[in-house]
Parts: sequence; structure tokens; C-alpha cells
Amino acid sequence: MKTERELFNYLKAIIPDLNKSIDQFSSWDCSSKLFKARIELKCRRKHYEELLLEKIKYDKLIKYNNPLYINSTPKGVYLWKLKEQSIQWSERPLPKTTDFDNNKQINKEVGYLKIKDAIILDMF
Repeated sequence: MKTERELFNYLKAIIPDLNKSIDQFSSWDCSSKLFKARIELKCRRKHYEELLLEKIKYDKLIKYNNPLYINSTPKGVYLWKLKEQSIQWSERPLPKTTDFDNNKQINKEVGYLKIKDAIILDMF
């Protein structure tokens, strides 16, 4: 899946009560009352064995009962239950935004989630 909309539509078939966040600045992209989950979605253009998660996003999500982080890559769709992960955090310079005009480098605190620790939802 190349876009979050495609990923959302794919997940809707698995999680029938999946709802998009109505606030574009929300700390989560969608939710499910059935699974009591708040979910952050990411679509990666390349596949890596470890996928980046910003600590600021993690800190907001982890406050909920069942925070989930779902990533798609060219090789599949992967889910992490954030409360079950042990993440090592470090600072590194990254673009301020990914797909927008402001690609100025700033320091961000990030951690990595290993594909081997994910629940595999689909393989391509």
C-alpha cells in the first residue's frame, strides 16, 4: 500500500468498526471501539528490517488502552502493540517533515521497531 488511505481501506476489512480520526492534528490516525485501540498508520516507500517511530508520537499513543502502530512497506503490513515493545530511544537529525516543503534537518528522538517483533498482517 502506497498511501495511508489504501492502508486504512485494507484494515477496514479486518477491523469492521475502524474509524478515521476527524482531527488532522490528532496523535492517532484511526480507532476501534471493538479492540479499544488507537492506531497510528505509516506507509513506507522502502522496506527495512527496523522501522522508525518518533518518541513524541509514541508518548501520545501510549496513554491509550491499546495503542497500535501499523506500517506498510513494499513487502507487507506489520502491526506492533506498543505496550509490549521495549524501545531504545536516541536522537538523530531528520527532516522536520517527510512529504512537505519543510525538509530542514532537526534533532528528533526516535526508536526502531523490528519487523521480527511485529504481527504480520499481510505479505506481498
